[in-house]
Amino acid sequence: MSPTDATRQPWERPTTGRMHVVHVSRPTSEGTAVVALGYVREQLARGWEVTVACPTDGWLGYAAREAGARVRWWESGREAHKGVLPEVAALRAILRERPVDVLHLHAAKAGLVGRLADRGRHLTFYQPHGWSFLAGEGRSSDLAVRWERFAARWTDSLVCVSDDEQELGARKGIDAHSVVLHNGIDLSQWSDAASRERSVARRELGLGDGPVAVCVGRLAPQKGQHDLLDAWPAVRERVVDASLVLVGDGPDRDELARRSADLPGVRLVGARTDVHRWMAAANVVVVPSRWEGMALVPLEAMASARSVVATRAIGMAETVPAGAGAVVDQGHQGALVDALIHRLAHPHVADDEGEVGRDHVERSFDSADVAAELSRTYLRRLALRRRG
Repeated sequence: MSPTDATRQPWERPTTGRMHVVHVSRPTSEGTAVVALGYVREQLARGWEVTVACPTDGWLGYAAREAGARVRWWESGREAHKGVLPEVAALRAILRERPVDVLHLHAAKAGLVGRLADRGRHLTFYQPHGWSFLAGEGRSSDLAVRWERFAARWTDSLVCVSDDEQELGARKGIDAHSVVLHNGIDLSQWSDAASRERSVARRELGLGDGPVAVCVGRLAPQKGQHDLLDAWPAVRERVVDASLVLVGDGPDRDELARRSADLPGVRLVGARTDVHRWMAAANVVVVPSRWEGMALVPLEAMASARSVVATRAIGMAETVPAGAGAVVDQGHQGALVDALIHRLAHPHVADDEGEVGRDHVERSFDSADVAAELSRTYLRRLALRRRG
């Protein structure tokens, strides 16, 4: 061993065996976790060593362990300003356990704690999965932008999931190398025969014969269910037998349940493991998000051959092409109402759009292709760093 090697700490030594990637994620369920798990599986299939550091809540850590990854429980709260110092210390200890080639941080809290813990020691990829400054207003949003600008010095590459997300980061002055890797889905899990299963799914789920709109997502301000409930009475005035199903759970569940109690045709069914059955039962899948990086639900809906009505959150126009549904301006309740009425009152229109969406997803959003490109990006950036 050279004198230089002898003075390095163990975690600073270059890896001589398999590539070792550490994924750190605060979200442990829903879209961010689905994307992260897809990366983990692809990297394990390459023969790489993969560690996942995440909290014990949610399913991500358990699924990653079942896939063959090394899992280190890292307790972390959702709030950006709470618990940061002990979370930094705990993550730093995990990173020191063995040599690391790539550190991949998923979403805002992991991006904050991970970059403070590591400070550029390892090749660091940060994937916002939706910029955190979009979630706040005023001073909180400004502080989030200032942090992202500062933390760019410890970021070898930003992984943006849409062109919109990349362009917004650049406009905000977040000066780091960036790549766009659209989210993808495992097409084998979503049946293009769903339209033929609609009557069966409705019977199993206790839905009637009228047109059905389904909204899947965490029950939180980001996902816009409040806005959808505001629009629903006007939809029911025109399509009197229409139903709306909210699938998911979250901090706003009680409030949304109270609001929907007096609305005709609305059901809250909680978090489900059979989301594909609710998609199959739908005529239209509604995605009324206020902000996103690039939502997975529209991809899942299109893979199920379902029409999509979405708001123009970041990445949505890139996801839902012309002919696969409608993307309406945020805050334009009338446009949302009209788009839903048109498809619920004319189911054949929605069915035709579903076929267009299925073809679009098959051609452009296969998660296996996306994960492979990420791994190639790791190798390119690692080679540049080692040369430099």
